[in-house]
Amino acid sequence: MKNMNEIIDTVGKEITGVLHQVDSESVQRLAEELNNAKRIFVDGEGRTGLMGKAFAMRLMHAGFPVYVVGETITPSIAAGDLYVALSGSGSTGGTYTKADKAREVGARVAAVTANPESPLSQLADHAVYLPTATKKRLAHEPDTIQPLGNQFDQTLHLVLDASIIFAMEAFKSTSHEELKQQHTNLE
Repeated sequence: MKNMNEIIDTVGKEITGVLHQVDSESVQRLAEELNNAKRIFVDGEGRTGLMGKAFAMRLMHAGFPVYVVGETITPSIAAGDLYVALSGSGSTGGTYTKADKAREVGARVAAVTANPESPLSQLADHAVYLPTATKKRLAHEPDTIQPLGNQFDQTLHLVLDASIIFAMEAFKSTSHEELKQQHTNLE
């Protein structure tokens, strides 16, 4: 059994190793898609969906018009909007179905997945590939000490944050004080 320091160190090394393999140009293009969208709709299931909600909150802080799919106040998606589909496997049924519907109404689809050959990757206008392990443990996925899709979700969180940082620096020039003004004051 490893001690806690060894586990923490291993998790950190695994995530760093994956991050070094991510195509930074594809993440930059995601930031450009975010900037060019009339509105942004973020979607994902389970823990990946929770990472999506964190992403949507950060987008809101940065002044992007953003909605989380499935919330009661989320409007209809339309042409000019961006549907951001998050799925480790790239084959999550509900996420794929909603991505297809978004395309039908003229919205663009950006996917972030661990499977570049997945149905979602093939449907998307733009896809970001995260070479991580998922709960499916497919042959192309790396070994990890982490259970289920933890490695994907952790990497997803960091890559999505990087896309926002790039978008803010390149397109928004948003200061820390401006971000704080968007933070909830009902705490």
